[in-house]
Amino acid sequence: MSSPILVIGGNSGIGLASVKHLLNHERTLIAAARHSAPLEELGISTLPFDAEAPALEASQLPERLSGLVYFPGTISLKPFHRMNPEDFLKDLQINLLGAVHAIQAALPALKQGAPASIVLFSTVAVAQGMPFHASIAAAKGAVEGLARSLAAELAPHIRVNLIAPSLTDTPLAGSLLGSEAKREASAKRHPLQQVGDPDDIASLVSFLLSDASKFITGQTLRPDGGLSSTRLFA
Repeated sequence: MSSPILVIGGNSGIGLASVKHLLNHERTLIAAARHSAPLEELGISTLPFDAEAPALEASQLPERLSGLVYFPGTISLKPFHRMNPEDFLKDLQINLLGAVHAIQAALPALKQGAPASIVLFSTVAVAQGMPFHASIAAAKGAVEGLARSLAAELAPHIRVNLIAPSLTDTPLAGSLLGSEAKREASAKRHPLQQVGDPDDIASLVSFLLSDASKFITGQTLRPDGGLSSTRLFA
């Protein structure tokens, strides 16, 4: 049996879909999350974790880990002129510094469990400039830089990759998809004329944590309906 995978977050949306997908593929999981109930209902041992004030210690984790996936994220869209430093700091804390803390805590166990895999999340808004996304794009751009740097530093024993979705049908995106009109407008912005499905992203998470991706590191997978790379003629 392979060493456990550490899931940070994973209690809703893409994270919960990924947890269920991994369990269906008989992967052993340990989680660290702010809201543990959805994970404990699935029989997963859960540690406390708050991305805004992380306090995870290496001593709390198994001796060996085969993977880590960091799910906490934010969607707080505002015009740039209405943003203040606290907006940027909060996005950086949750998306970047929380991930840094989790990886540092897990690194001894990941090295013991090598070959291992780390999966982080970015956003289509890093590759495709979008209005009102300055804070989250800046934070996720930093996550992309972190991932590529760690992919080089931790090779060949630990792989590090990113997933950069477009808008996905999750509770976090509820305010953006709260009506049929909003959902239809969001779908039409994508060349594939749909918004993301958490189960599709979960499949990519599972792939990047598996030996099927053993020759992939330092890469960003883009399940974004073609938004970052494709244009349709009007």
